[in-house]
Amino acid sequence: MEYVQERVATLHAFGEGAPDAPADRAAVVVPMTEREYAGLAAERVLSELEALEPARVVVPLRAPAERVGAFREWLDGFDLPLETLWCDGPRMADLLADAGLDGERGKGRDVWLALGRALEEEYVVVHDADTKSYSGDYVRRLLFPLANGFDFSKGYYARVENGQLYGRLFRLFYTPLVRALREAHPDSEFLEYMAAFRYALAGEFAATGDVVAAMPVQRTWGLEVGTLAAAYDAVGVDGAAQVDLGSYEHDHRAVSGPTGLSDMSRSVGAALMRAAEEHGVDPDYDALPEAYRTVAESYVNRYAADAAFNGLSYDRGGERDQVRTYAESIAAPGPDTRLPPWDEVALSPDDVAAAAKADARDAANGDVTGE
Repeated sequence: MEYVQERVATLHAFGEGAPDAPADRAAVVVPMTEREYAGLAAERVLSELEALEPARVVVPLRAPAERVGAFREWLDGFDLPLETLWCDGPRMADLLADAGLDGERGKGRDVWLALGRALEEEYVVVHDADTKSYSGDYVRRLLFPLANGFDFSKGYYARVENGQLYGRLFRLFYTPLVRALREAHPDSEFLEYMAAFRYALAGEFAATGDVVAAMPVQRTWGLEVGTLAAAYDAVGVDGAAQVDLGSYEHDHRAVSGPTGLSDMSRSVGAALMRAAEEHGVDPDYDALPEAYRTVAESYVNRYAADAAFNGLSYDRGGERDQVRTYAESIAAPGPDTRLPPWDEVALSPDDVAAAAKADARDAANGDVTGE
């Protein structure tokens, strides 16, 4: 059992359960897609939230129109103060277009829409719905720092399942890339901060409403990196904490394919590069891919030893192939498509809720098609 502190405050789970925390003053945002419908993991998440009794649960839903009615009916079966926001209807699209906020759709955009509604509560917690080992204690642990002097908290956990190491995008891409950047820019406090999080790509975080309202949000898979960068701007190093969530099991993605890790690495890399540039780092994009590969190759050797030490299976060749794939995604970030902080837009969260409700009603009646 370790108790090492990182550059950000690190709260360890030494025992069972979780400390008291103000769940009754928190909104919990749980993004879902059609693949979560009536699934065992999502059922467990919602059942645990019933026992937790948060002030509000907001589910931003990305699903085709023909699935919306059944999805909402299923969600309504839980004893929760739950609001479903269907993110893909025509009124929602028109509302965002009129506000100049239309653009690429993805998890980040869905979460951003839900955050506007969640801001009615003092605290906001965000986590995924595909966690097979989910416990309401996760929410309490994430909230505890907010009631004890911090304004932002991030969850971390080990990804060891089925006799092997997971968390590949974090282990093999994010961590060595940040280290390569730090070696080239050793005086950057921002990079030191970004390196301090034990699972920077975890989808679990909590923050005060004021911090959430001030966050710009990445539209797609760069959401987690963008959130860390926004938290740095809002609260600094000393205002952030990370908390041990203990055992954690959820779905895994293939490396290739439209929602695979290689596609995700491009979004994550772009978010990291943009954040680094905005915080005084001038990456050498010609040299960085090779510097990353050098660091990542050394990590592969370390993970191989760690796996052997614990009797885990480990595909050294496959992990090296991933490193080569990820290296190709390292480039300048391109256009900034982030959604603005809620405290900088004229769009009303109430209008978002009304559009989502009307779209969902029409979808359930077969009067609308969504994407």
